[in-house]
Amino acid sequence: MDPITIIIIAVLGTGICFLAFFLIRSITSPKRADTILKLIKQGKNSAAIKTAKNILQKNPRDASIHYALGKAYIADGKSELALTEFKYVDQNAIFEEGISEKEFRKEFSALYTKFHQPEEALKQFLLLTKIDAKNPEWYFGAAKIFEARGKPDQALLFYQKTISLDRRNVQAYAASGLLLFHAQQFSEAKKAIDHAIQLSPETWSSYYYLGKILKESHDYPGAVEAFEKALRDPEFKQKSLIERGTCYAAGKSLDKACLEFERAIKLDPQNEKKETLYARYFFADCKEKMRDIDAALKEWHAIQAVQQNFRDVPAKIAQYSDVVTNDSMKEYLTSNSEGFVEIAKKLTTICYGLETKSTQTKKYGCILVASEPESDNWRNQRAQNVLFIYYRDTSAIQEVLVRKAFDEMKSKAYTKLVILTSSKFSGQALDFAENRPIELVEKEKLETMLLKVDL
Repeated sequence: MDPITIIIIAVLGTGICFLAFFLIRSITSPKRADTILKLIKQGKNSAAIKTAKNILQKNPRDASIHYALGKAYIADGKSELALTEFKYVDQNAIFEEGISEKEFRKEFSALYTKFHQPEEALKQFLLLTKIDAKNPEWYFGAAKIFEARGKPDQALLFYQKTISLDRRNVQAYAASGLLLFHAQQFSEAKKAIDHAIQLSPETWSSYYYLGKILKESHDYPGAVEAFEKALRDPEFKQKSLIERGTCYAAGKSLDKACLEFERAIKLDPQNEKKETLYARYFFADCKEKMRDIDAALKEWHAIQAVQQNFRDVPAKIAQYSDVVTNDSMKEYLTSNSEGFVEIAKKLTTICYGLETKSTQTKKYGCILVASEPESDNWRNQRAQNVLFIYYRDTSAIQEVLVRKAFDEMKSKAYTKLVILTSSKFSGQALDFAENRPIELVEKEKLETMLLKVDL
């Protein structure tokens, strides 16, 4: 046999071997994956995980086994490990060779949603609309993410696409109704919500969207009633409790609001959901307004343990840090309205030597008008009144508030304006006060003044 023939036979033999190898692997790999899936169905998750790991030690690139391992992790409550396996599959799998791309991407989107990665979940839903274009579920999933990400136009398009594929999709009608309301298309919004409720009066989620519309129309009693019905849907129960709480808070019923927020918090004892952070935030806000700063601080710290920079929580904690260490500041921040006015009067008398003539309680603190104490020759002197404004708020006092108070001082012919705050003043406010009869007292100086007062 000549050398060329030998070479040709050798090459063909090698090719056949490789082909046989890949053929055998393509046949046996799904079978091995099926074995793992059977173990999962039998509830033998630990055995499924062990089997998958043993196979991957011999063939670490087998995507179908990585996928089966990911499913085993999900069944075993180890979603974070499952996400790692699914990422490998996404990057390496040749779909439809033992792996259904549609099923995989559906599960992948659920994992991304669980771990608060909406943009990645959205990518999966958009891919699913290409793979399975007639399925309304994928458009609805994408619509919800667009809405949550503050992209109402895209969300509305995807909700409407959902409806075009499924004329009885109650949730899509209700959600699109809320978006239409925000877009001030009131007639279309009402039609969508009414149609959702007409299609299915016992689809309780529809009442959540109705409640949102009523709330934003300032019909708080109507909104509370709608959210009460929405509580029957487990998916919307926590959200509805939070919305009921905000309705009560808007109506100044802080005790009722706190009860709703507490109920919402108890639904998530692990403090995992973003909604729980909002429930705690609004609960703390109510407690702050009720001057129960210790309770508010407890909630702010619970929020910060999950998300370091959630809204203005760090500023709130910094603002009230003295509550723990400074009894005088604690009294200033936490006393009721009547008690706070008495503290302000004492500060005015002891630190400025002036006698209070009149007081007004305000949401942020109080206003005093004071002048020098009357003396024997007071009849021969015109009263020199000073306007005092006491703030106990976390926000920095802005120039507009100082300017407005100064205009009030001038209109009443007062001789001076003094503004005291447990926070600070903006740079513009400080600049405005310069070279005017205005004294601005920030937190540090206020703390020193409070030490002089017997509280």
